[in-house]
Amino acid sequence: MNIEELRAYCLSKKYVTECLPFDNVTLVFKVANKMFVIVPLDNWEKGEASVTLKCDPEYTLELRGKYVSIFAGPYVNNKHWNTVLINTGELQNDFVIKLIDLSYNLVVKGMTKKLQKELGFL
Repeated sequence: MNIEELRAYCLSKKYVTECLPFDNVTLVFKVANKMFVIVPLDNWEKGEASVTLKCDPEYTLELRGKYVSIFAGPYVNNKHWNTVLINTGELQNDFVIKLIDLSYNLVVKGMTKKLQKELGFL
């Protein structure tokens, strides 16, 4: 998966926007103004492609125990977020896509019922 494929996939989801809220090298994808994917672009340029994704706390630990390419990331609540190395050969693209979907769905699920209904998620 390259950065353009990742970007296109994230932007194909409902109510997703992208921004650089922290600096010029940290791309963030948000659903209804809530982060669900963090992309350190400088790592991608160095060939160390990664994303940081929201995750269910129990599944977070399970993934870290099962995959070397998934670990606690910097600057986020490690109970709810994992950093995922892409293109190491350990994780297939379809699995990374599933993790992105999980992150997106967790953020949507965390919205108020009123907002979910307004946005057409309910």
